[in-house]
Amino acid sequence: MNLLPRDEKFFQYFQQQASLITRAADLLVEGAAAGNAHLASAAHQIHVLEEQADSVLHDIYTRLNSTFITPLDPEDIQSLSSHLDDVIDGIEDAVHRMLDYQIDPLPTTAIELCRIVRSCCLILQKAFDALAKGQPFIDHSIEINRLEEAADQLGRAAVRQLFESERDPIRIIKLKEIYEFLEQTTDYCEDVADALQNVQVKNS
Repeated sequence: MNLLPRDEKFFQYFQQQASLITRAADLLVEGAAAGNAHLASAAHQIHVLEEQADSVLHDIYTRLNSTFITPLDPEDIQSLSSHLDDVIDGIEDAVHRMLDYQIDPLPTTAIELCRIVRSCCLILQKAFDALAKGQPFIDHSIEINRLEEAADQLGRAAVRQLFESERDPIRIIKLKEIYEFLEQTTDYCEDVADALQNVQVKNS
């Protein structure tokens, strides 16, 4: 994909956002698998990463407002950066929900959803590395779409099982909300993938 002129800084910003998101997703999985004793530490570290991501987003908007010619359409830069920010916000919301609800241990389904979130984030990082190098990234977007569908199916099955077998209504409410926050985060990843596909089409 030929993107000219190339202001490498925008691509570096995207890579910074993707790297912060991947680190946050790693912490999400580690905290969920380790239980409440480690969730607080994971939540704190994710919050620090989210603040760093906010700073990168601010830098993108500042540079966007001061750059006359950009390597992508300004609306695409804004869309990509904003959707990336949604992902790390979703990770932070999910980890705080798990921390607040004090369900220990978390069901394997919740941990598996966390792992799907991490897989999506890892692929996003690869996609933005490819974008920075001018390489194709459509396969990465397709894989994120597949993972998002898998998360939807897993989440729906988990909620259905909750209502069939769980007798504690408070636990049902808590777990249903955790599943929904995690599933929503994969939706945010899919939003990034869709924005990337739009960039691919416009610049092919």
